[in-house]
Amino acid sequence: MIAILTGDIKNSSEHKANKWMPLLKEALAKYGKEPKDWEIYRGDSFQLQTSPENALEAAIYIKASIKQIRQLDVRISIGLGEKNYDSPKITESNGTAFINSGERFENLKKQNLGIKTPNEKFDEHINLLLELALLTMDDWTPAISRTVQCTMDNPEMNQKELALLLNKSQGNISEELNKAGFDEVKKMIHFYKVQLAEL
Repeated sequence: MIAILTGDIKNSSEHKANKWMPLLKEALAKYGKEPKDWEIYRGDSFQLQTSPENALEAAIYIKASIKQIRQLDVRISIGLGEKNYDSPKITESNGTAFINSGERFENLKKQNLGIKTPNEKFDEHINLLLELALLTMDDWTPAISRTVQCTMDNPEMNQKELALLLNKSQGNISEELNKAGFDEVKKMIHFYKVQLAEL
């Protein structure tokens, strides 16, 4: 089983691409190689293949990257399933993971993040959690998003070390991670992985 993330940048036309494109490329490159594992197409759309275990974390990481620019956000659908046709370019590969990701993306409507797998009960649980998490995550400011991304990049660092890295006070880091609901986000990722293992 693989995971396919399909996404696009919300409000991309309000900012020059040279502002957000490097952030997007850097975030995608953390999870694979271009164009085998990820590609950007139609200007502001992208697709990424990763492992099901990493899928939710990758989606949140991409969100934290893009939200460092005011007014920008991402819509991402995660599709889990098989890959029946493997092309050197991710956008030409195919299988149920791609179909699930595409279908979920079409049905995102107001919600910025959703998942579709072969298991409806699993989807129901995780999508409900995502809906609740997005009440906080959609309001992340650029400063909070930067701190979240940095924390995800350096999971072994404590707040003191993160503060040095980001040139902020430890109090700042603590407050921003608190506002980001970061502990809860980590718990959600953990819950997702536990449920996934039982699929």
